[in-house]
Amino acid sequence: VQLQASGGGLVQSGGPLRLSCKYSGFTLNSYAIGWLRQAPGKAREGLSSITFNDGRSYYAESVKGRFTMSRDDAENTVYLQMSNLKPEDTAIYYCSAVRGSATFWGQGTQVTVSS
Repeated sequence: VQLQASGGGLVQSGGPLRLSCKYSGFTLNSYAIGWLRQAPGKAREGLSSITFNDGRSYYAESVKGRFTMSRDDAENTVYLQMSNLKPEDTAIYYCSAVRGSATFWGQGTQVTVSS
């Protein structure tokens, strides 16, 4: 199982950004896919997750209504579309895949939101 997050960068407050999570080595419908972030000096925060086989999704209150997950099976990619970004969204963002007790992580991508 491999995951690689990308698409981070510097964006102005209020702007949008789309992160990508390229995955390989597993079937998407067999896992729960999630996005998390970690800001300097803060604990890792779970932002969203989705189980594509039944469509159940979760979004943290801090991002609900602003962030949306989607998939592109042809590209083996899961996306996190972020809108109305705020300076407090600045963090390293990671994608993860979970199946039972197994959790897999990829390298993160830095998102910086300027005020």
